[in-house]
Amino acid sequence: MLTVADAVLAAPPRLGDVRALAVDGPSGSGKSSFATRLAAELTGRGVRVCVLATDDIATWADPAGWWPRMVTGVLDPVRAGRAGRYRRTEWITGVPRPGGFVDVPVPEVLILEGVTSGRVSVRDRMSLLVWVEVTDPAVRLSSAVARDGPDSRADLENWQEFERGWFAVDTPEAVADIRLVGPRPELLTPLVRVVSDTSG
Repeated sequence: MLTVADAVLAAPPRLGDVRALAVDGPSGSGKSSFATRLAAELTGRGVRVCVLATDDIATWADPAGWWPRMVTGVLDPVRAGRAGRYRRTEWITGVPRPGGFVDVPVPEVLILEGVTSGRVSVRDRMSLLVWVEVTDPAVRLSSAVARDGPDSRADLENWQEFERGWFAVDTPEAVADIRLVGPRPELLTPLVRVVSDTSG
């Protein structure tokens, strides 16, 4: 039985010599946990992996328009075989603010995880697109509030409205190579081990 790691390594590199993987889906679905488990699986096989979270760049006020900075700062250099760099958004106080710069060495596998990571403008550079979704919006909201704190609830409710509109237009789920969908986040992250029954 194939695993997600197998699928990533079997896919052709499309970001220069790098296999780039997008892990997209609604907030509160466990994308970060899934990406962490997948990175650990690949690292255990001796693969050089870099995980980049869209939360490190996005803000409440700018959930999607920052993407050109990702392309020019990270994707274009990595495709050319050079290290990339981006300025991280810090969320220490719950209010996003500019943080320090993060260097991105050229990996063998680059995992982009977060809402909008599988956007149509860069799909031709992705070796694989994984859609991760907890089906109940209330469960997703509870998970996100537990992660970010109760003061974030109003922002997260607005974020859910944004992502519903975004996914309706950008449709990453419809073209995903692998779909992991279920009622609760903790049921999805173990599926890093399984592709056969969830792909297609």
